[in-house]
Amino acid sequence: MASFVEIDRYNLIPLSVTSLCGCPCRFLSNQTLTFTRRTPKLNLNLVFHGSESVLLVRPTRYINRRIITAVARAEPESVDESNAKEEVDKGHMLPTVKDSPSKHQHKSSQLRKRIVFGLGIGISVGGAVLAGGWVFTVAMAATVFLGAREYFELVRSRGITAGMTPPPRYVSRVCSVICALMPILTLYFGNIDVSVTSAAFVVAIALLLQRGNPRFAQLSSTMFGLFYCGYLPCFWVKLRCGLAAPALNTRIGAGWPFLLGGQAHWTVGLVATLISFSCIIAADTYAFLGGKAIGRTPLTNISPKKTWEGAIVGLGGCVATSVVLSKIFSWPSSWLSAIAFGFLNFFGSVFGDLTESMIKRDAGVKDSGTLIPGHGGILDRVDSYIFTGALAYSFVKILLPLYGV
Repeated sequence: MASFVEIDRYNLIPLSVTSLCGCPCRFLSNQTLTFTRRTPKLNLNLVFHGSESVLLVRPTRYINRRIITAVARAEPESVDESNAKEEVDKGHMLPTVKDSPSKHQHKSSQLRKRIVFGLGIGISVGGAVLAGGWVFTVAMAATVFLGAREYFELVRSRGITAGMTPPPRYVSRVCSVICALMPILTLYFGNIDVSVTSAAFVVAIALLLQRGNPRFAQLSSTMFGLFYCGYLPCFWVKLRCGLAAPALNTRIGAGWPFLLGGQAHWTVGLVATLISFSCIIAADTYAFLGGKAIGRTPLTNISPKKTWEGAIVGLGGCVATSVVLSKIFSWPSSWLSAIAFGFLNFFGSVFGDLTESMIKRDAGVKDSGTLIPGHGGILDRVDSYIFTGALAYSFVKILLPLYGV
């Protein structure tokens, strides 16, 4: 350990030097060097002992009007990292600890919350998917409403508003309600294109006729919110509740209780939704584990923690999950269709995740909200599902019939 100290404006007088090296500005690590300088303005003491350096400044009754500049250059310490550093506060030595036990306890508590609430969310979502009908639709509507509220709060954050004008708060609240009504209208009418277009027209008129100076940024962010938070999630309702053709070859359906719907309860929409949800969960899980284990190459600047290695592992896990579940549910009937369905779910999941990461990055926040302890906000949990529903519905409704599957 060696130190170099330069004090501007003051010529310090050494009072006691135990041992100095040949260089006039260096001393050995096991020795003590003390400098003291008294001025009418303040008392300045410098004490160096081993790897510790202490600057003691005691002001007098006069007001300090000079600037003292101290520059310390130290070689890397060789002491054990577990030794506590020392700070100076009003002339007293106060020990500080780098990593306290409370920090470990906080991490453990956060992990427990994440696991408990994750299991609770998984069980609740699984039950809603199995129930279908109004149960699934109302759960989707509640999720959409909360997600829309978080989206418009992100749009109104300082990070995004630094480059744009956010929509008025009353417009954001009305749009959140409209987004929540879209899944219910989808279940009731089966098609909401006219309803969505009419709602977008009304919102656009409200923005254009507002007081002040209407901006295009307000219109674009609001229209994207209606599309992102309201229209896209409706495809899950069309997939789960709209495709009511029974999955006749499903073995689980043959033993399903009659009071719960019997074999007719297991429709193509239910099987496709379960496989799609499972593929998304597998993609996120395997991508996270693969990135932690072998991740080296960043995938994109939007989310620096995501890597190509993790994405490849996630893709493999997603496709494998799709193939295994297709054999369990006997749908789709061919391996090629199951592999294609796995690819589609993976890319929809990644695209949705990156889109939400881009929104959060521009907003300057880590999480979209704090609603779910240990997980963040609603958008943080459902971002991978937003675009995937439309892709899965199009695959089952349009692509598979073209090939006679």
